[in-house]
Amino acid sequence: MKRLVLAPLCLILALATAMLPAGCARLPPLDARTPSRAFTDTADTSLGRAIAPMVEAHPGKSGIVALTDDLDAFAVRVLLAQAAERSLDVQYYIWQQDLSGTLLLEALHRAADRGVRVRLLLDDNNTRGLDKLLAALDAHPNIEVRLFNPFLHRRWRALGYLSDFARLNRRMHNKSFTADGQVTIIGSSNIGDEYFGAGDFLFADLDVLAIGPVAADVAQDFDRYWNSPSSYPAALILDPAEAAALAELGAGANLIARDPAAAEYMRQLATSRLVQELLSGRLQFEWAVTRMLSDDPAKGLGQATEDMLLPSRLSEVLGTPQKELLLVSPYFVPTAAGVAALADLARRGVAVSVFTNALEATDVAVVHAGYAKRRKALLEAGIRLYEMKREIASPRIRDRGLTGSSASSLHAKTCAVDRQRVFIGSFNFDPRSARLNTEMGFIIDSPRLAEAMAEAFASAIPELAYEVRLAPDGKLVWIERQDGEEKVLAREPGTRFWQRLAVRLIGWLPIEWLL
Repeated sequence: MKRLVLAPLCLILALATAMLPAGCARLPPLDARTPSRAFTDTADTSLGRAIAPMVEAHPGKSGIVALTDDLDAFAVRVLLAQAAERSLDVQYYIWQQDLSGTLLLEALHRAADRGVRVRLLLDDNNTRGLDKLLAALDAHPNIEVRLFNPFLHRRWRALGYLSDFARLNRRMHNKSFTADGQVTIIGSSNIGDEYFGAGDFLFADLDVLAIGPVAADVAQDFDRYWNSPSSYPAALILDPAEAAALAELGAGANLIARDPAAAEYMRQLATSRLVQELLSGRLQFEWAVTRMLSDDPAKGLGQATEDMLLPSRLSEVLGTPQKELLLVSPYFVPTAAGVAALADLARRGVAVSVFTNALEATDVAVVHAGYAKRRKALLEAGIRLYEMKREIASPRIRDRGLTGSSASSLHAKTCAVDRQRVFIGSFNFDPRSARLNTEMGFIIDSPRLAEAMAEAFASAIPELAYEVRLAPDGKLVWIERQDGEEKVLAREPGTRFWQRLAVRLIGWLPIEWLL
């Protein structure tokens, strides 16, 4: 995840905003915006007919497939874009103009050329450099693009914070991809090479493919955001489209396809096991009661009440852990209240384990500072901490012929309670996700998925991560496990003195609410 801006800059801009007159720039009125809704009559599409027998055989349940392979996660999105006959509803926080981003935009463009209605809703924080292309896509008769909490200053976006910090500091972090209202993908992945194993830096993500009742829930939730006061038609914000822009998209996709590295990536896509099983009808779904949770989009304007926020509903539906809580979050900022809550669970005999990024692996060191200052208190409470290594053995990536690098960063957001229920979605366990950004996810009543997560904490995670412990003298040490042996590290691995000092100094700043 790319954070809004560095937290110290946010603090400066927040103070500057307080000294400026309100209303320096005004968003255009939405009076002429045309509302639209997800199609509900899609049972006769190819996707609808394919999944109907399975859904009917499992009343009240949704079919879930965990997308743990980054290649599969991209391939199935392309497949859904190709298979859609009526609609594609697509909502993302980040969309990169790189190999995977260009190919997927072209897949949406081709679907629209076939007559598919495409609605693309993007958070505007990360659309820099895409204005011409988005305007061209929006000009297509079957594509409509909307921007969530848009910036009026397109070139010098930082100027927007000076006049409208309170709004622009709130972002839409939701991620969903829904075809014909029948099949949906949600999770932690944005759209870009680092999320789909096509670059030299890899995010370890977790998405889920879903069919059944929860797919309809996602389609309805998309409508809430699409028609919310924060979603602006691209035509109201962007300059008029240039006629050649869409042709350039197709040409760019063809150019990418001829690149040797991209050709190898595309070859691997064609042989994706998950896609082959899906096409042949052999894909095995986990059938479980699944509930979609999301923030009310009013949160994007600071107008959502406590009961409308995802965290309150998340704790209500997940319930209070009785035996075990397993938490995975790349940007884990527990705050003093969070530490107290987790410590209370531990005192009552609940085994609590947390997997997050090490300082060497995180892409947002400022956020790591909010976690680092709480480590000792967490360990003293009996909570186990694992921190993802930056360099991990990744022969699967190297075998693709894309890159020899195995640099990686945890990006999945999930938790499991008592080996009965799991949450998978976009929500980071930090103040920004709780109070500022909008989020979404699934709660899945699946002992099998929860047990698989417990097995990962028991076997895979200790090899991928350093375990942080307290030494007898009260200082932190990092345990590195390799080939059955343990090495004790007295300093934060993979870091330099100035990095550790910077994290400590940032931890003293009163900016935790921004992290």
